[in-house]
Amino acid sequence: MFCTIGLQAAEINITPDSSLTDAVRKAREMRRLGKATEVTIHLSAGTYHLYEPLRLRPEDSGLTIEGHNAVISGGMQVTNWKKQGKLMVADVPDFNGCPVDFRQLWINGKKAARARDVSDFEQMTRIRTYDKKNHVLWVPKKAVEKILKAPYAEMVLHEMWCTSNLRIKSLTPQGDSVAVRFHNPEAKLQFEHPWPSPMTPDTKHPSPFYLTNAKELLDEPGEWYHDIRVHKLYYMPHQGETIQEAVVPLLETLLEFIGSPERPVRNVTIKGISFQHTTWMRPSQKGHVPLQAGMYLTEAYKLRPSIDRPNNHKLDNQGWLGRADAAVELRYTEDCHFSDCRFEHLGGSGLDYITACRRGTTTNCTFTDIAMNGYVCGSFSPEGLETHLPYQPTDFREVCTQQEVSNCEFYNITNEDWGCVAICAGYVSGINIEHNTIHDVSYTGISLGWGWNRDLVCMKDNKVHANLIYNYAQHMYDCAGIYTLGNQPGTLITENVVRDIAKPSYVHDPNHWFYLYTDEGSSNITLKDNWTPEEKFLKNANGPGNIWENNGPQVNENIKRNAGKQ
Repeated sequence: MFCTIGLQAAEINITPDSSLTDAVRKAREMRRLGKATEVTIHLSAGTYHLYEPLRLRPEDSGLTIEGHNAVISGGMQVTNWKKQGKLMVADVPDFNGCPVDFRQLWINGKKAARARDVSDFEQMTRIRTYDKKNHVLWVPKKAVEKILKAPYAEMVLHEMWCTSNLRIKSLTPQGDSVAVRFHNPEAKLQFEHPWPSPMTPDTKHPSPFYLTNAKELLDEPGEWYHDIRVHKLYYMPHQGETIQEAVVPLLETLLEFIGSPERPVRNVTIKGISFQHTTWMRPSQKGHVPLQAGMYLTEAYKLRPSIDRPNNHKLDNQGWLGRADAAVELRYTEDCHFSDCRFEHLGGSGLDYITACRRGTTTNCTFTDIAMNGYVCGSFSPEGLETHLPYQPTDFREVCTQQEVSNCEFYNITNEDWGCVAICAGYVSGINIEHNTIHDVSYTGISLGWGWNRDLVCMKDNKVHANLIYNYAQHMYDCAGIYTLGNQPGTLITENVVRDIAKPSYVHDPNHWFYLYTDEGSSNITLKDNWTPEEKFLKNANGPGNIWENNGPQVNENIKRNAGKQ
């Protein structure tokens, strides 16, 4: 590490064998002692390994961190592979004195598949019956014969607009069927929450599922299995493949901005950095039962009788939510920016402005190979607020306001949690989502708003402009290129291009997809001059004030040419 100091600005240059934390502390002290008003940390090319998240605090305001071909990684290499029949096997070392577990593996820079029972999702098995009262899911016996003795097998269950990760507790054969029971807390959540629900055969589109995390399922090249009991990692290589690099993730978050209402983190810029190799371990420890967009339920149940809500539909369920970890998380910030960064090889979400963030731009960034959401912004109901209640905080500083995400590309997003989206904005005000290119995602492209009610909340003046969205809905329907919820006065959705939806055979309703979708409570939103191949739109339980003008195939060709990353 070495420094250069000018009258106002200072530079700190570091290499991969340096400590990022030490460099940040050095910059902090230079500012505190009046040696510089602005400090830039330059990361030379290479990989910077972390043992815990790098944390930026109010004392780091004014800092710039930039690099060229610099990677901040939460991963660890696994080495000394040995051949064992068709498999390669290696010991997984401890990390910081503890055994490790993980849900992702990257071989030679490419994500490997956790061992599962199908290589082609079109071949997934369908459920037979769903017994809510007894917390039992019935499936064909043939589908689970391989894993009858597997200790930690999981089921990933397709449910309309979400997928649940369920840890299998027991398998009880009965004739040509098997009763599947799951561990808690996900078993209670799965069978008590009414929405989304798995589809049974009487719907003509029963829910599919796949099985994973069993050595007995390790039968296709490119698959892996971690035996946590003996800390051995197994991988089946492709023909002619040699393992030059194998990386497993250790951390759930790489970078945290931690301010307070009185002292936010201000004026920090992150430029040219690649954030890589995270995991998210809740599904392995507690399962994962989402409500929507990957926001997982912590308690949920059906209401009898339903709640009467003035100006809204009756409410037939209650739910409280949590949110997955992201590689980069911000709380209580002002004017914190990301440019020319990459968010890739991530097991949770990518970049998340969680709460009380004012302004802040994300420009010219790439989001790819991400298990959950790409870019996330705003509240999705605080943990203590039932998620259908309007969110209008007494202290408006809690609301994320005036963020911008522009000229970014999102692809191969939501590749594990299929119900997540590329750009996911909840209770936000003044966000600008503009000139992004989004493609090859599992569900919706852009989701804006939250709450399922038309009451006046903290959302207003949002903008979704000139984005290009295609090849979306690769696994889930009840979706759209652009999707909205709630009352958002002054919100504009203009000059976007949405086309080319995927056609998976296993969705719950093959006709229930849309280019533009204003869902429950959507109010006071203008949708204008958006190009779509046809007028396949949905307006579901909307409130007043929505304006639809000139959306469809007749939109000017200049709008088609201008959409997307510039």
